Amino acid sequence: MRVSDAMSPSVLYVGPDHTLQEAARLMADREVGAAIVLDGDTSGIGILTERDVLRAIGHGLDPATERVAAHVTNNLVTAAPHWPLDQAAETMVTGGFRHLVVTDSGDVIGVLSVRDIVRVWSDRKHFVRLG
Repeated sequence: MRVSDAMSPSVLYVGPDHTLQEAARLMADREVGAAIVLDGDTSGIGILTERDVLRAIGHGLDPATERVAAHVTNNLVTAAPHWPLDQAAETMVTGGFRHLVVTDSGDVIGVLSVRDIVRVWSDRKHFVRLG
């Protein structure tokens, strides 16, 4: 199984001038745990995760006024679509993060989350629904 088999090709983009509240609302609406941050003034991409938003709120910052630019991770580790899922999972564990931006020839083509990996590795027929 490869990264391209598990990644979500639907990517949420936000700008550095969005507030954390706006970004969190968009993430909640799309039911995703990360947004790709595009900044026309820099030559790269960044990522804002639910953990970044939580950390800011936990430190008493106001999400209605706090800007994404102050909380984005710019030094991304990216994955290639041809990587085996094992390699992606190992990269996430080693780096201590739960999302990998998937790029091909420098273009963002998807996001891979830990949930995506678990979903494809799980054999759902063995799960029993309780309740």
